[in-house]
Amino acid sequence: MEAGPEGQAFTYANPLGLTVAVGDLVQVPLQGRRHAGLVLACHDLLPPGLAGKRIRAVEAVLQRAAVEGAWQTLVLAVAEACHTSSFRTLKSALPTGWLGQRPRGGGGRLLIEIQRLEPPPGAAPAATELSVRQQDLLAHLASHGGRRLLRDLLGVDGFGRGLITGLETKGLLQRTTLRGESSPRRTSTSATVAGGGAGAGQPLALEPARSANVAQSAAVEAIDTAAPGSSLLLWGVTGAGKTEVYLQAAARQLQRGHSVLLLAPEIGLIPQLLDRCRARLGPQVLEYHSGMGDAERVAAWRRCLEAAAAGEPVVAVGTRSAIFLPLGSLGLIVLDEEHDSSYKQESPMPCYHARDVAQLRAGLDGARLLLGSATPSLEIWRRCRRPPAQGGIQLLRLPERIGQRPLPPVRLVDMRLELAEGHRRLISRPLMGRLEQLQARGEQAVVLVPRRGYRSFLSCRSCGEAVQCPHCDVSLTVHRSSHGGVASEWLRCHWCDHRQAIDQRCGKCGSTAFKPFGAGTQRVMEQLAEELVGLRLLRFDQDTTRGRDGHRRLLERFAAGEADVLVGTQMLAKGMDLPRVTLAAVLAADGLLHRPDLRSSEHCLQLLLQLAGRAGRGELPGEVLVQTYSPDHPVIRHLVDGRYERFLEEELQLRRQAGLVPFSRACLLRLAGPSASATATAATSLVELVRAGVESQGWAVIGPAPAPVARVAGRSRWQVLLHGPEAAPIPLPPEAELRRSLPQSVSLAIDPDPLQL
Repeated sequence: MEAGPEGQAFTYANPLGLTVAVGDLVQVPLQGRRHAGLVLACHDLLPPGLAGKRIRAVEAVLQRAAVEGAWQTLVLAVAEACHTSSFRTLKSALPTGWLGQRPRGGGGRLLIEIQRLEPPPGAAPAATELSVRQQDLLAHLASHGGRRLLRDLLGVDGFGRGLITGLETKGLLQRTTLRGESSPRRTSTSATVAGGGAGAGQPLALEPARSANVAQSAAVEAIDTAAPGSSLLLWGVTGAGKTEVYLQAAARQLQRGHSVLLLAPEIGLIPQLLDRCRARLGPQVLEYHSGMGDAERVAAWRRCLEAAAAGEPVVAVGTRSAIFLPLGSLGLIVLDEEHDSSYKQESPMPCYHARDVAQLRAGLDGARLLLGSATPSLEIWRRCRRPPAQGGIQLLRLPERIGQRPLPPVRLVDMRLELAEGHRRLISRPLMGRLEQLQARGEQAVVLVPRRGYRSFLSCRSCGEAVQCPHCDVSLTVHRSSHGGVASEWLRCHWCDHRQAIDQRCGKCGSTAFKPFGAGTQRVMEQLAEELVGLRLLRFDQDTTRGRDGHRRLLERFAAGEADVLVGTQMLAKGMDLPRVTLAAVLAADGLLHRPDLRSSEHCLQLLLQLAGRAGRGELPGEVLVQTYSPDHPVIRHLVDGRYERFLEEELQLRRQAGLVPFSRACLLRLAGPSASATATAATSLVELVRAGVESQGWAVIGPAPAPVARVAGRSRWQVLLHGPEAAPIPLPPEAELRRSLPQSVSLAIDPDPLQL
């Protein structure tokens, strides 16, 4: 019998005669410690090659049917499609902590739970007696069902021990010691919390379904009557009410006893989607994503298993990794914003796309797959034009916004004219004038900046040398902070997170004439504060949304009217519904237009159209303002006229003529190692190994060549591109054979159908 604790499969004996089956979780010894292992196979006879060797024994069965047969079939199919081992795929699919080391004795580790208490009548402190941070902590616990693990509060969420102790003293918190791996957290909307106002401690009343328009009703009916295993695309303009369709379709599946899986591309989109699902669908809603603690994910996984065993349906809301949740009787899978590249895992292996896994799973489970987007991907749009027998997708349209609100018009600001007229500021005069009106009108704006940080890079004005990361072949980004009115600056790498002070002299020529170039979110915030005194600003990027609920807290502040402008990176464009936002602006759109990638035009237009859709979603009309030096660029023209379907047709024609994806297939082999020469040699050897087999199947080998960013975290990176016929299998030997041809210091990643070309 085989069990894998840490990246390998091992064989164990069963002298105790335990009842063990494939999919069980068992306790096994390894290197002097006890581990939890998943049983992959059971043998009546000793496998070849193990005769005469010492075989250690399975000690106990920890959980029966930890995974079931259909789920393992899915994992095997993903492993085959991604050209990797089933065990590597299992490790990627299962939650961290499900397999691996357990403490001696098997009793589980101790966990400390912090629970919010309902104070006795008349004993509750007034809000004025609590600090802002104490109120924040209580509100945070309330939003998480009234309880959290201490380690998550201290680590992921960033609350301090003194803050927690102070609230314990006031009788508002209680800590409890637990044993085991599972999280005490509850996602039920009926959780008891203190300070909840009227009805605290009572189950929350579910919101009724909103009245659907004709297009929404037709879409819900089409989803409900679609054949099991079929795929549908819900193409709705931004603000057309796609989420309402998801909720109504999910409610119908729940009524039939079927589970539902709703995926969003980013963690930042989960809070809003989760809140709406819980309000409408009740306590059977759970979440699952990498922003949760290990124990929380294990608990969510177990809850799915328990619900499946009991025949109870659940609704799971999560990001890419949630596609592997062990949901029983799955009736509907929804991928919101299906075009988003975040659904593709590029590292580590398996390099899967959640959309492809969802289609596999829908076929295996007999579920319906619903893809939603206002800007569908080229591949999915092409499949909408095929009949179902040829892998076609049924197209459902939502052509208008809710309430027939108009789409916001797009206004271009030609920055060449701004420069010619003597305006050299980062923010154009038209945008400045529009931002000045926000407070008087009671409106809000979102401003997209391509980069985070203060400045894009620092360069020597004497020799032109940009300050590079010592571990990566990229420029360091300038960051700034202010404490006590004193500003400090430092350099940071957004690839490996290296940080260093700003040198006084150029490392190449010795000059002290440094000049920062470009602008990030911090610099934009500073300039807006300088020029528009009194304008309230919030920054929304990876630096300001860290922590378990960083996205939720910041968006809640903005929605509550604490700021007039939200300045952020591409995260701004993804799925946020903020009714007071009437202006969506883009600074330096050219930084998005000119990227050396096959899909650059498609991804840029998707991003800009999605951002445009943030404006005018409420009662007030919206507008979009785009600053660019390339107003005649095809992407900008399509943004202005809003004819995304025409863009798709033109792009398909160009790709067809050139024989490029999706009219062909690609596979990227990525190698990385500490030695540039050894990695280059390994890449050459790999090409020699695969060339004959690849070319005999009509595929071409391109490379080896250095990766676009040739060094990251001190590791040299090379790549080999395989290019072949559409829908043809990738002609590669097994992964193990490829790895045996490489030195141990060089890693290999096989990326079928890569998004970055």
